Amino acid sequence: MTKFILALDQGTTSSRAILFDRSGRICGSAQREFRQLFPQPGWVEHDANEIWQTQLAVARQVLKENAAQASDIAGIGIANQRETTVLWDRRSGEPVGNAIVWQDRRTAGICDGLREDGKAPLFQEKTGLVLDAYFSGTKVQWLLDNIPGARHKAERGELAFGTIDSWLIHKLCGAHVTDTSNASRTLLFNIHTMQWDAELLALLTVPSSLLPEVVAGSGIVGKTFPELFGGPIAIAGIAGDQQAATFGQACTEPGMVKNTYGTGCFMLMNTGRKPITSKNNLITTVGWTFGERMPGESDYMLEGSVFMAGAVVQWLRDGLGIIRDSSEIEALAASVPDTDGVVFVPSFAGLGAPYWDAYARGTIVGMTRGTTKAHIARAALASIAYQTADILDAMQKDAGIVLQELRVDGGAARNDLLMQFQADILNVPVVRPVITETTALGAAYLAGLAVGFWASKKELAEQWQMERRFTPAMTVDERAERLALWRRAVQRAQAWAE
Repeated sequence: MTKFILALDQGTTSSRAILFDRSGRICGSAQREFRQLFPQPGWVEHDANEIWQTQLAVARQVLKENAAQASDIAGIGIANQRETTVLWDRRSGEPVGNAIVWQDRRTAGICDGLREDGKAPLFQEKTGLVLDAYFSGTKVQWLLDNIPGARHKAERGELAFGTIDSWLIHKLCGAHVTDTSNASRTLLFNIHTMQWDAELLALLTVPSSLLPEVVAGSGIVGKTFPELFGGPIAIAGIAGDQQAATFGQACTEPGMVKNTYGTGCFMLMNTGRKPITSKNNLITTVGWTFGERMPGESDYMLEGSVFMAGAVVQWLRDGLGIIRDSSEIEALAASVPDTDGVVFVPSFAGLGAPYWDAYARGTIVGMTRGTTKAHIARAALASIAYQTADILDAMQKDAGIVLQELRVDGGAARNDLLMQFQADILNVPVVRPVITETTALGAAYLAGLAVGFWASKKELAEQWQMERRFTPAMTVDERAERLALWRRAVQRAQAWAE
C-alpha cells in the first residue's frame, strides 16, 4: 500500500521536494538553491538544466532519507514558478539558451508596441491578463528572435516551449504537456475556450508547433522513467505555484482569499466557475481544472502579483550585507519602534499589480542622518504589507465583497512582526495555518485526488488547521496616514527607467 505523495515545489530561488502522508503531514523535505543570473539590468535568467538537476537531487534525497521506494509513492504533484520560459530542442532535449524568468523586464518594449497598436483589450478579453513583460508570450517571441536559428528551427517543429512544469515533466517522463493554470499565464491561452488562441499566437509570432498539450491539473499525465527513482511513479498533479498554494489553503469556495509571501507576493481570490474581468488592474486566471477530458471543470481566480516580497530580504542580505541570514530580519526590524519616516518601494523589477509599471525602480525615501539599518529593515518588511494592501483594495472593488479573513503562507508568513503589521494595515484578520508549505501541499492534493490517495476536496478542507490569528490593532487615522505616505513614495519610484 502506498504511503506518500511526493510534491516537487520548483520555486524561483530553490527546488524542494516534500513527502506528505494521508493526514497532509510533512514526513520529509529537502531543498537546494540554484543560481540567479543577471546578464543586464532588468534581465533575470535561470539555467534550466540546473533547475532540473537540483529538483531531481532533492527528490532522490527525500526518498533516501525516508527509506521510501518508488512503490511507496502514490503519485507526484508538481508546483512551479510561473511564467518562466524555457525553449528546448526536441531531438537533444537540451535548452537552446537560459530560461527567461518571470521577473525579467526585457520584453517591456514588445508590450509597449502592442499597447500602442491597441491590442491590450484583446489580450485581456481572451486571456484575462494585463499586457505585461511578466507573462510568457513575449518571452517566447524574444527567444525566437534573438537566439540564432531558433525561429527557423521552431517553424520546422524542432523546438518545444514550456513553462517550468512542462520542462520538468519532459525530463521526468518525456511528455510535452502543461496544465490550464500554467497555460493561462502565457498570453497565448484563451481562458474561455480553454485552448491556445490562433489570433494571439499570430500577434506574438509564436508557431503553434512549439506548444505543449494542455491538460487538467489533477490527472495522470505519465509515469517517470524507471531509472530516475528505481521504478515508475505516476505524475498526477500540476499547478502554477500560486494556484497550488490556493488549493493547499483549502480556498475552494468563491470569496476565499490567500496570500503567499515568497520571492514575490501573490494574492488570489476564488471566484468560482465563471471568470471575473478586472476593472482595477488585476488579472483573471485559471485556478485548477478537474476532469479526464478538456475543457473539464475549472475554478477561476482574481489575482494580484507583487514582484518583490521575500526577495527584498534577500537583497538586504546579499546586496547590502545588512543581515547575514534571512531569519535575522525580524529581530533587526523589531529593534526600532517604527521606520522613523523611511519608506522603501522595492520596485527592482518594476511594479506589478495594480500599477503595472515596468519602468519603476527600487526607491528608499525619507532617510535622515538618524536612519539606521534597522529602520531600513523595518521599512523593507512594511513594503511587503503595503503592496499587499494595494492589491486587496483593488480585489474587493472587482469582486464586490469585503474580505473576512486573509489566509497566509510562504516563508515570510512565519514572520510575526510582518503578519501583525499586515493585519493592521489591511484592517482584516490574518490567519496562518499549521502547515505554511501550502504550495507543495496543494500540488500534493491535486495529485492525490487523481490517484485516489484522498477521496474528496471536502476531506482536504477538513485537514486545514489554524496555527495563529493576527487581529488588527491600528487606529483608522494611523492606517490612513501610513498608506498615504506609501502611495507618495510609489509615485517617486514610478516611470524612473527609460
